[in-house]
Amino acid sequence: MDTKLTLKLNQEVIEKAKLYASEKKLSLSRLIENYLNSLTSDKSKNELEISPFVKSLTSGVKIPADYDYKKDRVDYLKK
Repeated sequence: MDTKLTLKLNQEVIEKAKLYASEKKLSLSRLIENYLNSLTSDKSKNELEISPFVKSLTSGVKIPADYDYKKDRVDYLKK
């Protein structure tokens, strides 16, 4: 059941949100509802669902926790 909610927001924020919602082909109400749903979701932030497409992009290579990519980059650039 949908219920009406009145919010008091900065006019500039409202205009930007309306533009964003329009670009996404959503109503502002639906946009706010989706946002509030994501904030109050039962899923833990550590349990994000990764899409099959994103999973397919992984290489399987494990990078050590202490890997110093800056040092490797400097060494590469020196060569």
